[in-house]
Formats: sequence, structure tokens, C-alpha cells
Amino acid sequence: MTDRDGFERDLRARGYEVSTVSRPAGAALDMHTHPFEARALILSGEIRIRCQSEGEVLYRAGDVFQLAPGQPHSEGYGPEGVSYLVGRR
Repeated sequence: MTDRDGFERDLRARGYEVSTVSRPAGAALDMHTHPFEARALILSGEIRIRCQSEGEVLYRAGDVFQLAPGQPHSEGYGPEGVSYLVGRR
């Protein structure tokens, strides 16, 4: 499992804006993009991310995911929702 404090320090050192995001149980976001790079550490719950190029991947507490700017993806949140620490730049 990745250390939250170390992960956050690393994000800030690399110039990311850092925040914590929580999403409700069973919710989802259809295919979309972001104008920024995102790198996130799952704190609790789970998230399924489907990318056109990589298929669907399930991330759980301790896992890290990264999305490139403009990368099309959809998101689905587990039965307990999800909370993650995310850096954006």
C-alpha cells in the first residue's frame, strides 16, 4: 500500500494541485475527458475506470491511477463509493 503522506509530498514536489475527492456508492460518470493530468491514490472504496486504449481497470484502497490530459475515460464507483487523494496539473 502506498503511503498517503509520501504520495502527497511527491505530488506537491512535482507541481500538482492536491485535493481529496469522494464519490457516492454506485454512481458513475459517462465517457469524458479532463484538460489536466491526474494522478490519484485510492484511500477507501473502489473505482472502475474504463479507457478506450486500456479497457476497464478496478482500483482499490492503496492503488494508484494516472490519466493523461484529454484521455477519454468513464468512471464507476463501488458499493461503498470511493475516496481518493488526487493531484492535478
